[in-house]
Amino acid sequence: MNSRSLLRSPASRRLLRPVADLIDQRIDRRVEREVRSAVREASAHRLSNDLLLGSPGRGLSRVVADGPLKRLHAEVAALAGDRDAAVRNVATAYRLLVALESLGVGRVAGGTMNICGKLGTIPLLDPPNDEILEIGTLYGMFSTGLLRMMERDGRSPSLTIVDPFAGVQLQPGTDPRPDPTGTPVDEHAVRTNLALAGPAGTAARIRRGYSEDPGTRAAVSDRAYGVIVVDGDHSAEGVRQDLQWAEEIAAPGAVVVLDDFGDPSWPGVKEALDEHLKDATRFTYLGKAAHSAFLRAS
Repeated sequence: MNSRSLLRSPASRRLLRPVADLIDQRIDRRVEREVRSAVREASAHRLSNDLLLGSPGRGLSRVVADGPLKRLHAEVAALAGDRDAAVRNVATAYRLLVALESLGVGRVAGGTMNICGKLGTIPLLDPPNDEILEIGTLYGMFSTGLLRMMERDGRSPSLTIVDPFAGVQLQPGTDPRPDPTGTPVDEHAVRTNLALAGPAGTAARIRRGYSEDPGTRAAVSDRAYGVIVVDGDHSAEGVRQDLQWAEEIAAPGAVVVLDDFGDPSWPGVKEALDEHLKDATRFTYLGKAAHSAFLRAS
């Protein structure tokens, strides 16, 4: 009988079973140790990721999923006509968002894709001048990011903000309540965040008041704006009033951004734009990216 036949015989297998079992046990223990080590390492990475991007501290997560990110790339590319630039700008906007919320006070209002869509798209639409008006700012952090995105394109942005600074975020039909971050909504917080943008941030004009107030409008209607971000009163009537004002102060070729367009939580925004575009208007609808509508002024 050769050695191979000997090893295959029933008697040999019975004799060798304890040895095989011992080897299996050692392999199982080694695999178990490796699995446990991998789980501990993955848990540590997950914990670090949650501390950096998770909801504790600001009330919402900045973790990105593959599907929404691909959709945003496609939407920004459709608006800008350049997919490579869209992917690059969205990535830059995301890094900037995380950095600003890490260093600043409060938060940027809105979902991650919504914010990155606005920050990434506006510079790619090549506004006709560097004058920016933001209607409704919360903590001023979005405008801080927009200043930096414009500067990355070699622009010299000049920012004007209109906001009531009521201590909390105000929206018709909702109960005023403290922000999840715990930071009061006031001009001091906005100035603190704008300082992160350097000279352009510290030089920003801030007008306290409601955008429909004649005095507020008169104070900041002294120039034609190349970018107008409408993110104030989300009721249909409030948005209509802001769009009508934007018609008067938008520079030829200006980019007008209407936030929360198509968001089911704020149906008045889409309703207002749909109605506005039925009338005689300077605005042409360019498209949307993650619940923000983009318009071009004639």
